Amino acid sequence: MNMTKVTLSAAKCADATCQYGKKKTDYWDKIVPGFVLEVRASGGKTYYLRYIDPHGKQRQLKIGKYEAITFGAAKVKARKLRSEVELNGNPAGRKEKKKATPTYAELAQQHIDHAKTYQKRPENTEAVLNTHLVPKWGKHRLDEITQQDISKWLAEKRTEYAPATVEKLRMMLGRSFELARQWNIPGAEINPVRAVPRFKFDNARERYLSKDEAQRLLRACKGSSNPQLWAIVSLLLYTGARKSELLNAKWEHVDLEQRSWLIPDSKTGKARRVPLSGPAAQVIEGLAEIPNCPWLLPNPETRKPYNTIKRAWATARKEAKVSGLRIHDLRHSAASFMANGGIDLFTIGRILGHADHQSTMRYSHLANDTLLAAVEAGAAGIGEAAQNGLSNWN
Repeated sequence: MNMTKVTLSAAKCADATCQYGKKKTDYWDKIVPGFVLEVRASGGKTYYLRYIDPHGKQRQLKIGKYEAITFGAAKVKARKLRSEVELNGNPAGRKEKKKATPTYAELAQQHIDHAKTYQKRPENTEAVLNTHLVPKWGKHRLDEITQQDISKWLAEKRTEYAPATVEKLRMMLGRSFELARQWNIPGAEINPVRAVPRFKFDNARERYLSKDEAQRLLRACKGSSNPQLWAIVSLLLYTGARKSELLNAKWEHVDLEQRSWLIPDSKTGKARRVPLSGPAAQVIEGLAEIPNCPWLLPNPETRKPYNTIKRAWATARKEAKVSGLRIHDLRHSAASFMANGGIDLFTIGRILGHADHQSTMRYSHLANDTLLAAVEAGAAGIGEAAQNGLSNWN
């Protein structure tokens, strides 16, 4: 390749040819630094802007083919690009980075693949990404997704979904960008979700059954078309276990002699043992053990764990006049009965399998009567001692 310095003009570019025996000849303009007309042996001509980047490497930006752009337009473009070089250092590098920046759809798939390596239920992450995030952001490159656009979208979502659902979308999108940043993916140097404030809301929807309501519910479950519903609801109330933990319980993990139930894989990822009260043990003793079926409470027809008990549950709670009660509220109710029975919060947390103490603190107000009785007893003791002291002083 040969290089020639000239003062480029429309006439000069029209007459320019590739030097004999060379594949290319470059004509560098003396006026605009880096403005080049490349003439090839084939006769093709192209305008470029060439420069040295901050790392000492020569870079090249294509301005246009000779036959597609006038010399005047090419020179104006060359001046503009040269200004960018002087001001910003490396426009070609930014162009390459832009080209290497993936779309959110590509990042979302990496997010899903990553979730499958460690999450217990990665299908939940996949569902949120594919149902909500990819349809909205999938075609956008990462550096095109802005804080303003995210805020506006979330505001629109709040008119359709519950605050907790919208917060889940915000957190999931932020998690995608955080993973991209950790993986050094171009376009994710800044996480735009971080600047989107969390929408404040009170998600504490706590419902506790009274003893009378619990009895009505169990009576309604007894007459359910689902033969296992009464046992399921009874054990959820007696143990405080999660629905998924009970529906997937196996006979091999129940020790009636020791009154213990092992949950080998809980939500926290740690195994735990749940103590079985006398009534809970009686419920289990009354269950029919199906030959060659490992499950404690299987669907008698499929001999597999229930996928759902929604229909039977809805019928029972309607009959018991506790409409609006969720299955998970049985766990809250179990904790409330223990708290009001004088059981300390640490013990309740251990039984429920809470990973941290804060999760158990929601039940602290339920034990108020017990706590009040405790301080009254303490005060009574102090009062008695004080009275004795005063008598001795006198």
